[in-house]
Amino acid sequence: MSTQSATFAAGCFWGVEAAFVPVPGVVDVVSGYTGGHTENPTYQQVCSDRTGHAEAVEITFDPAKVSYNALLDIFWKIHDPTQMNRQGPDVGSQYRSAIFTHSPEQDAAARASLEKHRADFQRPIATVIEPAKRFYRAEEYHQRYFERHGVACHVTP
Repeated sequence: MSTQSATFAAGCFWGVEAAFVPVPGVVDVVSGYTGGHTENPTYQQVCSDRTGHAEAVEITFDPAKVSYNALLDIFWKIHDPTQMNRQGPDVGSQYRSAIFTHSPEQDAAARASLEKHRADFQRPIATVIEPAKRFYRAEEYHQRYFERHGVACHVTP
């Protein structure tokens, strides 16, 4: 099986992770931090809104079973991409809406998807699309949080 990676930020990573785990063709989903400048950040550092990192998920998927475009469609449905540096009650750049692309093909698909979904929202989309940077796995207590605790922030899993 040949897999690919997709990285999305859409607010609190607990709910984002929970939304992608059950998708057929998704092999793994890891909560973590990316897009910033601090090496090996901790949750407390990211929450300070000074690391530049976003709470994000890195998805490993089998493109023979689920397309990157299908994952993008889920991304647009599970959060409000019109909110700048926040999702619901969570405020700060660590909660921004972002698509971190792993290839020129993903970049093109993400931009086309943004255009496709623009009409779905009454306000301008604040989602940023940028090349993926190093992804830092979050502390273990954040992994599969919804499965273990039954709660997952405000994102709809």
